[in-house]
Amino acid sequence: MTSLLDGCTPWPEVFVDRYWAVGHWRGNTLDNLLRGWALEHGPRTALVHGTDRLTYGQLNRRVDRTAAGFRLRGLRPGQRVVVQLPNVPEFVVTVFALMRVGAVPVLCPLAHRTSEVSHLVRVTEATGYVGPATSQGFDHTAMAAEIATQGPFLRRVFTYEAPGTSSPYGGLATDRSGCHYFPLASIDAPPEPPRAQSADHVAFFLTTGATTGAPRLVPRTHDDYVYQARAAAELVALTEHDVYLAALPADANVAFGAPGIIGTLSVGGTVVLADSPEPEECLAAVERERVTLTSVTPAVVRRWLDAPPDGRADVSSLRLVQVAGASLERATAERIGPAWGCGLQRVFGTALGPLVLTRPADPDETVLTTLGRPLSPDDEIRLVDGDDADVPDGGTGELLARGPYIPRGHYRAPEHDARAFTADGYFRTGALARRTPDGNLVVTGRLEGAPQRTDHEDPTGP
Repeated sequence: MTSLLDGCTPWPEVFVDRYWAVGHWRGNTLDNLLRGWALEHGPRTALVHGTDRLTYGQLNRRVDRTAAGFRLRGLRPGQRVVVQLPNVPEFVVTVFALMRVGAVPVLCPLAHRTSEVSHLVRVTEATGYVGPATSQGFDHTAMAAEIATQGPFLRRVFTYEAPGTSSPYGGLATDRSGCHYFPLASIDAPPEPPRAQSADHVAFFLTTGATTGAPRLVPRTHDDYVYQARAAAELVALTEHDVYLAALPADANVAFGAPGIIGTLSVGGTVVLADSPEPEECLAAVERERVTLTSVTPAVVRRWLDAPPDGRADVSSLRLVQVAGASLERATAERIGPAWGCGLQRVFGTALGPLVLTRPADPDETVLTTLGRPLSPDDEIRLVDGDDADVPDGGTGELLARGPYIPRGHYRAPEHDARAFTADGYFRTGALARRTPDGNLVVTGRLEGAPQRTDHEDPTGP
């Protein structure tokens, strides 16, 4: 197996020194931070899924035991593992447990099928796969078995079963390709002493929302992602009293860490995991769990607002709804406050960055008409024309960005990155934008031929 770092583009040392000096990067790994969160918030509820609840102490113990179980089943530091799970506690446990092993999760959308998953396995040389045995009528285990026959990499498959269900893949097995199959519920062993890890190493991969072709991989380090989640949590004044509803897929950047799951756990709040973003489930969860914050796409928020009024849920606990994406029309945005009595935050970005957000204190007109400002004071933004010259104030140009949570390249994609990044490290987002006189960004469209859409486009369809 080749080194993970061989396919990653590091931040130049001058930027590393800058981000450390101002306190953005602090050398903490996500798996080690969870230990601290468990010590500080042990009896508080960390995760909710249906009737299941995990405290911080229980979550940390499950991560410890699952990590030891993964090691017992042969996973080793540096190995990559594709994680393709729905919004269930096992997603959070698995991702943290793999990081605690020193393995690197590859967060894969549940909707991806053989062509996309096999591509991710080949590019990362993934030795493991964690996914449902079946989901929505699709046989994920059969898919993994097919991929295992295609090359030398995939050799361990861990199948998740929803409580109360059974599967023909429920027992330990080995196929003719030499791939071993284990029920995810069986991955359990006495915890081992923690291993030292470096926060500047890759914590996990996100996948891009490419419009055509195979998905690309975005390597996120512990340093950059901890900073992103912390900064996003501070921006919305997240506290231990907040309850975050993960209505969108947990593998999406906005749901995982903007502030999302990671940001909520970092302050001792509660994460509620929804099986789907449909209003019947999510609005009921808001009432039942007294949700204060959630993230949705424009299409999802329209469905929630248009839900039948009969038996409508009590959503008075909501204080903020994030709407991710540039396509939220003003008429829909104007309905949110009167309908739910909460604030609206606009969020725009990709798996690679930047994150552009409105602020809770922004005037209504700013929230209704712009996407706000970059997350970090050290985000550097340019708007350029076709010759990479900066456009005049008020002019429209392609949005370029670099900053402390914006990786300097995709994983093992040098030819693509030669076009996707400038020579001095700015990421070409492909979004056309203009800057208002007060510094907020308005995205007006996509550059013709731009290869990547925003991470936050609606995963559930129009």
